[in-house]
Amino acid sequence: MSQSTTRSILRWIHILFSIPIIGYVYSPFEEIPKYAAPTRYVFLPVLILTGLLMWKGHVLRRLISKPSV
Repeated sequence: MSQSTTRSILRWIHILFSIPIIGYVYSPFEEIPKYAAPTRYVFLPVLILTGLLMWKGHVLRRLISKPSV
């Protein structure tokens, strides 16, 4: 898979998983407890992971693909 395709997939995952967080922030106060657990344990970690991969993914790929000598 090319770098541009990988970056595009990560970007769309990042965008899609940010939508529930925006809803969490702007929802009425009574609705917040319903969305707290999924936001904390699913959406936010995925956002952090995809953001880090888009930012420093090239470093991680370089470390993983190094041949052992």
